[in-house]
Amino acid sequence: MLIARLIAEPDTLSASLEAATAQMEAGGVRVATAAMLEFCGQTLQIGSPDSDAQEMRAAIEAHFAPCDALIAQDEPQVPHVFVSDMDSTMIGQECIDELADFAGIKPQIAAITERAMRGELDFISALKERVGLLAGIDERAIRQCLDERITPVDGARALVATLKSRGCHTVLVTGGFHHFADPVAEMLGFDAVVANRLEIAGGKLTGGLIGPIVDSAVKKATLVGEMAKLGEGAISLATGDGANDIPMLEAASYGIAYRAKPVARDAANGWIDRGDLTSVLRLLGIDEKEWVRG
Repeated sequence: MLIARLIAEPDTLSASLEAATAQMEAGGVRVATAAMLEFCGQTLQIGSPDSDAQEMRAAIEAHFAPCDALIAQDEPQVPHVFVSDMDSTMIGQECIDELADFAGIKPQIAAITERAMRGELDFISALKERVGLLAGIDERAIRQCLDERITPVDGARALVATLKSRGCHTVLVTGGFHHFADPVAEMLGFDAVVANRLEIAGGKLTGGLIGPIVDSAVKKATLVGEMAKLGEGAISLATGDGANDIPMLEAASYGIAYRAKPVARDAANGWIDRGDLTSVLRLLGIDEKEWVRG
């Protein structure tokens, strides 16, 4: 059974359901059920015995946008593993861009970041180029940047805390840096962190990195590795926003693109375009009364 859950304005849901159903059925998707879910007045569930997710997605995009949605092969369940990107997903900033501001080079680095996240540049080359431009920045700027610039995305704490309360193992995996990711993970309650490590000498950034680089392959491998520990039948959730998140999003049972670049959004089977990260909980079917406010 193909299941789509979506969150939109109530008026949009009721007014567009008939047209969306007609489009799906014209595309060969037989709509088995379409009913409002009681736990959220803005959430609609559509079921089909067919498995043409692209046709279902096209109808959702055409008639309910902007919306938050998840298309799954079965009734969505609470995942056993949650792996998430950090920058512009769990926090509202790109850490490297904010750190660059202390050196007066934010526009140059932000432009490279944007192109890399859109998939226009090789991630590793773009990362090395940007880190190289940070050479000479005082290490203390990292702490100042954390204190003054870095803030969690709305709903991030509730998402992590609620999933953990259900026994879900949570991992923050980022192409960013441990200097930022470790405090962010502690703040949000993640169980583990996978990140890059900046090289520092004499209290200043050298412009280099220490150890292997966390790229899209490492992100996917982290999710796959966590799933392997749990064995067959384990369910995974991944969230991200950029091109380097695509393999991880595609490998997850539920890959949800959060306010994402088009390439990442198109690759995911779920997306958040209008709400905050608590929309993920709604799409999983977790009643708001059961949320843990982290």
